[in-house]
Amino acid sequence: MARTTTTRGAAGPRRRSVLAGGAAALTAGAATLLTGCSDGAAGRDAERGATAERLRAAAGRDSVALLERYDATVRAHDGLAERLRPLRDGTARHAEAFGVRAPGPARSGGTAGAPGDSGDGDTADAPASSGATAGVPGDEKAALAALAAAERRTADARTAALAGAPPELARLLASVAAAGAAHAYLLGGDA
Repeated sequence: MARTTTTRGAAGPRRRSVLAGGAAALTAGAATLLTGCSDGAAGRDAERGATAERLRAAAGRDSVALLERYDATVRAHDGLAERLRPLRDGTARHAEAFGVRAPGPARSGGTAGAPGDSGDGDTADAPASSGATAGVPGDEKAALAALAAAERRTADARTAALAGAPPELARLLASVAAAGAAHAYLLGGDA
């Protein structure tokens, strides 16, 4: 049997040149990927921070609106003050958790934020509409139902905001939404 030898022509690539070219391509590709990741990560972090601040501010405003609703209900119905105090206090803590200074509680028959109400006499952060009872039903049961509906709407809005929130804020939103749902239940809004 005759031996056959295969000779490579001048046009064929050598093994060394193929390996060297492949290594160079991998190195260049890795450098491009690493550079792209670091620049994109910084942009995404800034965007997430801005989104978190918007969500946190909106949640704080929602808590202050609920506080105003509690205060208006207490002013309209003196007999509900004791029943609503723990729920209002919880809502004030929620506002503070979102970085908003909660206005002082309303006194039945008085106005929210009046000197002496919060103990410090500072009314600069009291909402402008704190003296109004507009929108509060005249019947106590209907007033509680309206307050429960407001708690439920706010809890639903916080639950919807979870999808766009970063993890730490999402946990806070979920916790406060659950507390709001419990407030709605305690107010008799389970019907």
